[in-house]
Amino acid sequence: MVTLIAKRIASAIPMLLFVSFFVYALVDLVPGDAATALAGDNASAEQIEQTRQALGLDQPLIVRYLDWLGGALTGDLGTSLYSTQSVVQIIAERLPVTLSLTLVTMMIVVAVGLPAGIAAAVQPNSWLDRGLTVFSSVAIAVPPFIVALALVIPLAILSPIFPATGYAKLTDGAGTWLQHLILPAIAIAAISAAELARQTRASLVDVLGRDFIRTTRAKGLLESTIVGRHGLKNAGVPIVTVLGLQVSRVLAGAVTVEFVFALPGLGTLAVSSVFSRDVPVILGIVMVCAVFIVVINVIVDATYGYLNPRVRV
Repeated sequence: MVTLIAKRIASAIPMLLFVSFFVYALVDLVPGDAATALAGDNASAEQIEQTRQALGLDQPLIVRYLDWLGGALTGDLGTSLYSTQSVVQIIAERLPVTLSLTLVTMMIVVAVGLPAGIAAAVQPNSWLDRGLTVFSSVAIAVPPFIVALALVIPLAILSPIFPATGYAKLTDGAGTWLQHLILPAIAIAAISAAELARQTRASLVDVLGRDFIRTTRAKGLLESTIVGRHGLKNAGVPIVTVLGLQVSRVLAGAVTVEFVFALPGLGTLAVSSVFSRDVPVILGIVMVCAVFIVVINVIVDATYGYLNPRVRV
């Protein structure tokens, strides 16, 4: 298992390097100039050029990237072009919000998607199964920001049960913290819960139709034991795969949903940084998210080893 995890981490290093260079080059191609914005609207061409030289923007792309990469390898992601704060400090202030939103969202995804998929698999072609199919199709088709707006109107404006905007720290109380996160988490979780339910249903239906399940039924085992101990474990690999993929989807959905609910997380920071062409902050956000996804993938691979011993061989 240790060897498996070490190989996955080693294979992730080239991917992280490629992602960082790709994003750096992509941002460099975006129309506009950070030096012009920083120098001001009334700045002369000479002042703009001086600003560009001070920021190192006059250097070739590869030189600027290698300079950034050298600092990133030592834990220095640079300084924001629009403030004196380091990128690490800026991200550290915003990261707890996005991590809290991700945690609550994934809890909703598992709490809704897994039981729904199991219930549909135990009763295939029933009204429950058909209802799940209709619900999942609608949920997958609706973007998270539309769900967010649909939730805000009845639950935050017409009936102020939940706050429409803002964020409360966990230190302010678990109830207040959760109250500010529940609506954005539901908005992001709708698609992921539908995907998980569909995958759980498909995998479990396939496993419950196999010969060894018939044998366990012939032995007189309880249906709950058959589904929970034998069915879910053998259907677990694709279910865990979908869960790992949904983390990436949740992070992507946070960009728009955080903006709708005015949550001060990485999503709103990413939007403002892209508009201002704050390259160090953009790269810092991308790398933090990429490392987070790599860690999730390593956890998923380790879970594969538990569910399927052949993976460890």
